[in-house]
Amino acid sequence: MNLLPADPLPWPPAPMAQAHAAIGGVTPFSSVDWPGQLAAVVFIAGCPWRCHYCHNPHLQQRQASLSWASVHDWLPSRRGLLDGVVFSGGEPLSEPALASMLADVRALGFGTALHTAGIYPQRLASVLDTLDWVGLDIKTDAAGHDALTGKPRSHWPVGVSLAMLLESGCAFECRTTWSPRWLPESRLLTLARQLADRGVRHYAVQDYRSAPGQPAEGALSLVAQQQLAQWFERFVYRQ
Repeated sequence: MNLLPADPLPWPPAPMAQAHAAIGGVTPFSSVDWPGQLAAVVFIAGCPWRCHYCHNPHLQQRQASLSWASVHDWLPSRRGLLDGVVFSGGEPLSEPALASMLADVRALGFGTALHTAGIYPQRLASVLDTLDWVGLDIKTDAAGHDALTGKPRSHWPVGVSLAMLLESGCAFECRTTWSPRWLPESRLLTLARQLADRGVRHYAVQDYRSAPGQPAEGALSLVAQQQLAQWFERFVYRQ
């Protein structure tokens, strides 16, 4: 089955496709987007899902605000200051030039990381050997997935992407942005147990906030935190 939707640009990218890359912005320095690493974050504009809690809705449409050439020219000035570059979004795997951009970053001597919702398994497979770390969003359980993303059968490609990561040997973390409004704690624990049973070793739960500085919609109980810590080699609760 072909997992790739119709796309205005080819995949893999044609030569010089980077010139058309939809870069929505850059964070020059981050200590939280790649655990244990200092990184710049390149945000790719474009995502086929419409998650109701999306914190970057301005990146849902494919519209560039920066050129890859400008980012590429800037990166050498970060040598000695950064460990790597994280591609985030939006959905970075929606960018047909991503493979070439990752190759550029590695040629400059930086590590490479990716944040993805697991929407495009085939595209993930094509870049896995150029990635040092992946953060895979596990948005909710199968029962609530389509309602959260606004797209039918959206849970299926995430499972395929997770299977690829488990087989690849690439370091990765699964993480769930959580609110009891759409995922009660009991269902969150069931979801986490399923991930642990499949072989996931690193898992994070991050509280949903409607805006920066706003209180979380719920707090994970201490009992749940202790249970999750037992199931995973590394569990992090990001409040």
